[in-house]
Amino acid sequence: MTRITPFANPLLLGFDSMEKTLERLAKGNDGYPPYNIERVRGVAGAPELLRITLAVAGFCESELDVTTEENHLVIRGRQVDQPDRDYLYRGIAARQFQRVFVLADGMQVEGASLKNGLLAVDLIRPEPERVVRKINISVSE
Repeated sequence: MTRITPFANPLLLGFDSMEKTLERLAKGNDGYPPYNIERVRGVAGAPELLRITLAVAGFCESELDVTTEENHLVIRGRQVDQPDRDYLYRGIAARQFQRVFVLADGMQVEGASLKNGLLAVDLIRPEPERVVRKINISVSE
């Protein structure tokens, strides 16, 4: 049986990569670490600034990795177990994570900072140029 998706419409040309991205996002989302996305008010006329803040308590800068891959912002955390520690009780696991955010065209990562167990990643969205292009029609006889 053939599966029909919203992107199978013949008027939606070239959206197959978006469909794959949506399927991938729907599959892997366990909610760790928790995060916020906020709009940061800036100066009038400046590009819009968005901030993604992840709660990464227990991670140091060397255990976190922030990268962009194509139109994805990928944030990874990997803690290393310290064998010299002798835990009587361990309620805080050395857990690794990967969070992926899909970025719209034109979004740019401005920077990242770690403070008080919160990783903040700042993104800017420059105002897109409005381009109208006339397409000539050729007539063949």
